[in-house]
Amino acid sequence: MFNLTFSAAHPLSAYGWDQGFAESFVPHAEQGFLPGRIVRVDRGRVDAVVPDGDGVRTVLADTAPVATGDPLRVPCTGDWAVLDLANGRSGAHVDGVVRALLPRRTAFVRSTSSKRAEGQVLATNLDHIVICVSLAEPLDLGRIERFLALAMSSAADEGPLDTCAPSPASGAQPVVVLTKADLAGAPEGLAHLVADVESAAPGVPVLAVSSATGDGLDVLRAVLAGGTSVLLGRSGAGKSTLVNVLVGEEVQLVQAIRDRDGKGRHTTTTRDLRPLPGGGVLIDTPGLRGVGMWDAHTGLARTFSDVEELAEECRFHDCAHRGEPGCAVQEAVDSGELPVRRLESYRKLQRENQRIVAKTDARLRAELRRDWKQKQALGRHMMERKRGPQR
Repeated sequence: MFNLTFSAAHPLSAYGWDQGFAESFVPHAEQGFLPGRIVRVDRGRVDAVVPDGDGVRTVLADTAPVATGDPLRVPCTGDWAVLDLANGRSGAHVDGVVRALLPRRTAFVRSTSSKRAEGQVLATNLDHIVICVSLAEPLDLGRIERFLALAMSSAADEGPLDTCAPSPASGAQPVVVLTKADLAGAPEGLAHLVADVESAAPGVPVLAVSSATGDGLDVLRAVLAGGTSVLLGRSGAGKSTLVNVLVGEEVQLVQAIRDRDGKGRHTTTTRDLRPLPGGGVLIDTPGLRGVGMWDAHTGLARTFSDVEELAEECRFHDCAHRGEPGCAVQEAVDSGELPVRRLESYRKLQRENQRIVAKTDARLRAELRRDWKQKQALGRHMMERKRGPQR
């Protein structure tokens, strides 16, 4: 039977195995199964690292036993899997099967499409969510806020997965990494860019790094050491180059961005989990063109904590911040304390998240429909008052 005694010398500890996961695995160990961390998923099969004496080995396992119609429950890079290597061999190159997944602590989830009520899990059991933003192109603060809202909704007790286990922390810690800092020009200009991002990410670490010069990499390595981190960002953000530098070898193909539009070419096609020389593991992901909201109510409140705090000072608890008397949010906009751009971004993401949630929540759909009808009735009433009595 698998040894459940946890210590820092455990062969899986370098991949994030700890006492909590060991306790969750007890019922499965009694059946002769092995734990393994999924390092890659590909077409119904996964690569997973399992204990092998004092070290680890990688096995290929079939996921058919845990296949469901729910996209939020499919095995994902970062999952801890219950592996049957004794009775699950289904082919010459397949070592076993996945019998179950241990409860997830955190997960980064986005909607697959604004037209479908489906979520996609990009990575699980995360300690840090690293949002990579290239300084070789103009900053898109709204996109950063979108990533942050999803990242701050990753906690087990706040996210969309009811298969999550309680986490000792309030979800994964987001970190914004500004890549290609060597292209930002003078130090004063770089400082202004960092300040702009910090204004859109209150309370979130913002690091400027350069894979070419090495600037800022020591700080980033220290942040990522000892935990599980995922790199997220659009194509051309410099993720593959950053992975190569952090891992210490050429594990990802790197291609130049297109000259005609400055956009990157996809060099990463799968989500791979790799150990870092200084401790911890890193999950690289393909470039993300679209990142739709998915049950990110808590994350939006944390990302826009400044707006939420101002809203508490409004005269009316249901203030829409659109000209109502005593609106503290509108007063902050008028005084310049709150940028108009940030308020509009807040409204946009709130609307999008509400639409996505309503697609799977019948009660919320009914509430939105009722609210819309009330607004239509009020609009008609105001128009009738403006026209005056009809003769």
